[in-house]
Amino acid sequence: MMKHEKTVRTTCPFCGVGCQLDLSIDQGRIVSVSAPENAAPNFGRLCAKGRFGTDYVHHPSRIRTPLIRKNLDSGKRTPVGMEGFREASWDEALDLAAERLSLAVKTQGADSIGTFCSAKATNEDTYIFQKFVRGILKTNNIDHCARLCHAASVAGLQKAIGSSAMSNAIAEMKNLDVFIVTGSNTTETHPVISTFLKEAVVKNGAKLIVIDPRKIELSGFAALHLQHRPGTDVAVYQAMANVVVTEELENRSFIDRRTENFEMYRKSLEGFTPELAESITGVKAVLIREAARMYAEAERAAVYWGMGISQSVHGTDNTLSIANLALLCGHLGKPGTGLNPLRGQNNVQGCSDSGGLPGIFPGYQSVADAEIQKKFEEKWNVTGLSKTAGLTVLEMSDAAGKGDIDTYLIMGENPMMSEPDLNTARKHFEQLKTIIIVDIFLNESGAYGDIILPAVPFAEKDGTFTNSDRRVQLIRKAVPSPGEAQTDWRIIQDLALRVEKKLGLPPSGGFAFQSASEVWDEMSGLVPAFGGISHQRIDREGGVHWPCPDPAHPGTPYLFADSFPRGRGLFTVLDCRLESERTSSAYPYLLSTGRVLYHWHGGTMTRRSVLDKIYPESVVEMNPLDAEAEGYEEGQRVSVSSRRGTIISRIKITERSPMGVVFMPIHFAESPVNELTKDLRDPEAKIPDFKQSAVRIAAAG
Repeated sequence: MMKHEKTVRTTCPFCGVGCQLDLSIDQGRIVSVSAPENAAPNFGRLCAKGRFGTDYVHHPSRIRTPLIRKNLDSGKRTPVGMEGFREASWDEALDLAAERLSLAVKTQGADSIGTFCSAKATNEDTYIFQKFVRGILKTNNIDHCARLCHAASVAGLQKAIGSSAMSNAIAEMKNLDVFIVTGSNTTETHPVISTFLKEAVVKNGAKLIVIDPRKIELSGFAALHLQHRPGTDVAVYQAMANVVVTEELENRSFIDRRTENFEMYRKSLEGFTPELAESITGVKAVLIREAARMYAEAERAAVYWGMGISQSVHGTDNTLSIANLALLCGHLGKPGTGLNPLRGQNNVQGCSDSGGLPGIFPGYQSVADAEIQKKFEEKWNVTGLSKTAGLTVLEMSDAAGKGDIDTYLIMGENPMMSEPDLNTARKHFEQLKTIIIVDIFLNESGAYGDIILPAVPFAEKDGTFTNSDRRVQLIRKAVPSPGEAQTDWRIIQDLALRVEKKLGLPPSGGFAFQSASEVWDEMSGLVPAFGGISHQRIDREGGVHWPCPDPAHPGTPYLFADSFPRGRGLFTVLDCRLESERTSSAYPYLLSTGRVLYHWHGGTMTRRSVLDKIYPESVVEMNPLDAEAEGYEEGQRVSVSSRRGTIISRIKITERSPMGVVFMPIHFAESPVNELTKDLRDPEAKIPDFKQSAVRIAAAG
C-alpha cells in the first residue's frame, strides 16, 4: 500500500451516483483513492474517474490568485490565455467585480445581469449564490447545467406527478424484477450504477429491456433490445401503452386510487398500435408487445434514463410518455418501482434543490408565491424580491445577443463548451460588457472573462453534495488550497457584502457565515424537506435521503408510497412529433453526442487528469458498413460538418451505432462537438436537441 499520512472520507466529484471515497493524503496531496466496502451508495465499487481522475486537483494550471484582464474595457472581447491577465489582490478584484455588478443594476436594471451557478459546487455554494442573486441583485436570472441535461425530465415529471427527483434508491436495484434502461449508456456515464443493474440480471434473474438507438454494452445483458430510430421515443412508449390497455394489463386499482385523466388518455391510444410504431421507429411490433407485457406483468419494475431521453426537442414528451406507462402499470410508490432520471453531474440534484433555477427558491418553492416570498424576505432580512421567473441558460444567451443582458456572473460553469451552436453562443459572449468568473481553471468561458476569482474543488472544502437518489452526503477538506484560492460560498459572500454596500442597501446581516454547516442550517430551516438533515447527522449516518422533515425522521429512500406531490398522477395525451433536424443528401448522417467512460462533461477536470492519457482525443463512431461504403479506415482524420460549423476528429469503426448514425463525445475543446449541434429547443423545458444533428463527413488532411 502506498505510504500516506491520513485518510479522508468524502464524496466523488464526478457523476450523480455519489460514490463514497477514501482519499489517502501524503504531504498535502492525494496519493491514492479507494472505496469503503461498508458505505452506501457504492459499497466498495468505483469507476475509473473516481479511482484515478481526482489528480486534477493538483494540476499546475490551477488558478492561484485573482486575475484581471489586461486590456479591460478595450471594446473588443477575444479569448486569451493566462498571459492576457494580470494578478490582483482579492480586495482589488472583488471591488472591481462589485463595482461592475452594482453599475449594471443602477444603469440597466437587475435583469441586465445573467448568472450561472454550478452542479459541481456544493449545496452550500449554490444556496449563498442564489441568495446573493435574488436578495441583493434582485433578479431571478439564475440557472445551471440542469437546463442542458435533465430539464425535460424535470418538466415532464413535475407535470405528471409533481416531483422531478429520482424516485428509488440505488440500493433497491438488486431487488428489481424488470427494468427499462433508455437513453442512457449507463456503463460509461454511471458505471457503478451499471454494476448494480448487471447484478440484478446475472445474480437475481431480473429482466432488462434496453430501449436505445445504440447497441450499448448493457444490450448484452438485456432480454430485449428495442433499437429505435433516434427521436422516435414517444412512439415506442405510446405503442407499449396501447398494448397494456388493449390486453387489459393495466393496474386498475392503482389507476382508480391514484391517477386522473385516464379515460381521455386511454382513448388517445386507440390508433397507436405497435404496427404504427414499427413504421415510425423501425422496431418490430412483436418486440414492442413483448416489452409491454414484460414491464406490465412485473411485480417490481422501474425505468432508468439519461440524456438520450431528455436532450431532445421532444424531451418533455419523452418523459411524459414514460411517466404515463408507469402510472398505467402502477409501478410507483414501492421499493424497486419508479421513475429514475440518472443525474449527470455530482451535484446537479443538489444545485436544483438549493435554488439554482430561475423560477424557484430552494426546495422548489415558487418565486411567484407571495407567502413563500415573504418567508424568504423575512429570513434574509431583505425586501423587494422579484416575483418574476428569470431567464434560462439559453434565454440569457439570447438576451445577451439582443443587448438586454450585458453582464455575466459565472460560478463553475463553462457555457462556451456546453451550449449548442457554439458559433452563435460565442457571438453573444463577445457582446457582453462584463464577465466575472469563479472557477478553479481558466476554461473556454474564462478565456473571455474580465475578472477571474480562484475557487477550490471538492477536496479542498467542506460541504454537501446530493446524489441522484436524493442522498445528501458530506465532502470534507482533505488537502490545502494552492495560493489564495477560496471556497465558492466565501467568495460570493464577500462579493455580496461589497455589492450591498455599493448599492446603498441597508445591511441585511445575511452574509456572515463562518462554516458550511451554518449555511446548510439556514437553508434547511427554509426547506421543509431538509428540516431533519444537518451536517452532524450526515457525519453520523453517512448520508440522508430527503424528504426528511425532522430529526426523528429516518429519511425517504423511495418516494410516493402514499401520494404524489401534485395529488393524483396525471395521464397526459401525447402526439408523436418528429421535429428534430433531418438528414439530407448534403448532410446524410445523424449525429448524436454524449459521454465516454474516461471523461466527464466539458473535460475541464478529466482532461487535466491521468485519464487524458488513456482517451486523449475525440472520435466519431461510425458503423462498419458506413465506413466501408465511404472508404474510411480506423483512426483516419475526418472533418465533420453540420449546417453550423466544422470540426476535425478521427474515425472509430464500431457496431454500436446503427447505419446512418454517428456518435461523438462532448469532452474535447479541440473538437468541440457543440459547434455542430443545433439550438432547437423543447418548448416547455427550453432544453436544446443535442441528440439529432444532420452532418456530413469528409476525409481531412
